[in-house]
Amino acid sequence: QVQLVESGGGLVQAGGSLKLSCAASARTSSSYAMGWFRQAPGKEREFVAAISWSGGSTYYADSVKGRFTISRDGPKNTIFLQMNSLKTEDTAVYFCTAQPSPHGDTWYPSAQSEYDYWGQGTQVTVLS
Repeated sequence: QVQLVESGGGLVQAGGSLKLSCAASARTSSSYAMGWFRQAPGKEREFVAAISWSGGSTYYADSVKGRFTISRDGPKNTIFLQMNSLKTEDTAVYFCTAQPSPHGDTWYPSAQSEYDYWGQGTQVTVLS
C-alpha cells in the first residue's frame, strides 16, 4: 500500500552536487525507516544510506561517507539524499525504499530484505 515517489536525479559534472527526494504515501501516522540503494550498469544493487524510524540514526556505505547525507522530514515520511563531490563511480539508478515496521529485534539497514517497499528509481549520471 505504501507508494514512493522519487525526484531529483539528472546529469551533473564530477565534483558537483545533487539532492534526491523521496516521499512515501501516508496511509498511517507511523514513521517509516527509509533509505537509498543504487544500481550501476552491470553491477548488483548496493546499499547507499538509511535512516531510522525516529531519524535519530543514520547509516552509510563506506563509498559515500563524508560526501552524502541522508535526512528526513519525519511526520511526512519524506527523505532526502544530499550528494556532494560526486564521482563518475556514483553513476547509477538510485532507489528509494521504506519499511513501516521492523521484521525482528535487530534491524540491518544495509540489507535489501529489511525493506518492504521500493520506488521506481531515478537516474543519476555523473560526467567527467
